[in-house]
Amino acid sequence: MSRRHRAEKRDVIPDAKYGDMVLTKFMNSLMQHGKKSSAENIVYGAFDTVKAKLNREPLEVFHEALDKIMPSVEVRSRRVGGATYQVPVEVRAERKQALAIRWLITAARARSENSMVERLSAEMMDAVSERGSAVKKRDDTHRMAEANRAFSHYRW
Repeated sequence: MSRRHRAEKRDVIPDAKYGDMVLTKFMNSLMQHGKKSSAENIVYGAFDTVKAKLNREPLEVFHEALDKIMPSVEVRSRRVGGATYQVPVEVRAERKQALAIRWLITAARARSENSMVERLSAEMMDAVSERGSAVKKRDDTHRMAEANRAFSHYRW
């Protein structure tokens, strides 16, 4: 791996319907085998379901769900003198967003509803009400960081 310089971040084009960059990143993460239209159909279908059930703007619900899922601290392995410690560190803003998107998609895929549209909409609504697997994942991450707070002096 080259250490000359950090890879530059590429900008994504905002999505066609809502004009939101975070939503485009979400769709790109949801997409499998390069099928962007399928990912768009899933997301927009989930948004329609959320709008019908909650009577709220689906983009606001999406952003609120991501905010509830985003972790503020995480643990990273640090090797000191032959021992490996789980050191709690604060999470950068870009990584917070990436983790929230990844956890939301993973939790939605693991659900037992019939279609991905139903799974995604249910997981977003659960996240807004602070239930669901994605929020549990965030809580577990925070709990792990809290438990290893004694090793925070090994931060680098």
